Amino acid sequence: MANLWNQVRDARKRRGWTQAVLAERAGLSRTEVSAIETGRVVPATSAALALARALGARVDELFGLSEAGESAQSWAWAPGRERRYWLSESGGRLLRYPVEPTALGLMPQDGESGGPAAGGQRAGRAAPGPRGWAASRTLVIAGCDPSVSLLAHALQGRGIRVLAFTRSSARALGLLRAGVAHVAGVHLGSDGQGNAAAARRALGASHHRIHVARWTEGLALAPGLGHRTIASAVRARLRWVGREEGSGARRCMDQILEGRRVPEGAQYTATDHRGVAEAIRTGWAQAGVCVELAAQEGGLDFLAARDEDYDFCFRAEMREDDRIVALLDVLRSSEFARQMRALPGYDVRRTGDFA
Repeated sequence: MANLWNQVRDARKRRGWTQAVLAERAGLSRTEVSAIETGRVVPATSAALALARALGARVDELFGLSEAGESAQSWAWAPGRERRYWLSESGGRLLRYPVEPTALGLMPQDGESGGPAAGGQRAGRAAPGPRGWAASRTLVIAGCDPSVSLLAHALQGRGIRVLAFTRSSARALGLLRAGVAHVAGVHLGSDGQGNAAAARRALGASHHRIHVARWTEGLALAPGLGHRTIASAVRARLRWVGREEGSGARRCMDQILEGRRVPEGAQYTATDHRGVAEAIRTGWAQAGVCVELAAQEGGLDFLAARDEDYDFCFRAEMREDDRIVALLDVLRSSEFARQMRALPGYDVRRTGDFA
């Protein structure tokens, strides 16, 4: 059995047209154009011919057949890792994303490939998702916001599945630049200027940035240490858990240390805010940088260092993609604002604003 692929969106974007413009030129509705672009419907012959004529292309340049489930790998699996994966569509490509721990917990896999764990299934062949999630309805977000599960829950109600990969700001922008993430979460400074500069360096001018929240980041401490200021905690001989290079938390940690020597244990890094809280809660470390939400969840003491803008970045050509449209709708909804407002250290007064 074969699957139909199409390049309608790419052809439209090369001409600088919106879906509405293409719909008018082809004599179709915008809803029909959107459904064809995202693969939700197979176009009738008349619709395919109309699109080809409007775009000045041959039908076989816009549409083609590929072997069912044929897909490419998003990034390399770690050696020996069990090769379970999720599927999503990005830039007209069907991509396999290796299953890994996420802020959303354990999610059903879409398939397996290669190695003994796959039961002999050939690499690159995609099994249907257990919940029937279409790859074109799966949104890939790379970032470190511990509240992303609230966003994922709201988007699921709109028919969009979220794959939330925990990555530093720099790594998230790299995945967005490579075309394997749809959205990158960024916090690289006390205001949005650091986020804007980093996004321009990574993506050029062809991107959008939307505000998610302004959160409080600082120093989480094991309970009972008695430190009331960051300066006091820094002077003490505490065991720290570090943060990785390229992350906003690492910048905050460097600001807190003000050029002092790297504390004991800080060469061992946590990749996300909850990882810091868990290292302290279990006694492996006594101090580390994270957002206030993660510290409170872990029952830790917390000393605020600075407030930061956390923004989402996405490519300009994704602006009319159904997944991005749904994302923006949720970010601007009163219900999402109500849920986020209840979180410690989150300011959502500008949530949903284009930066």
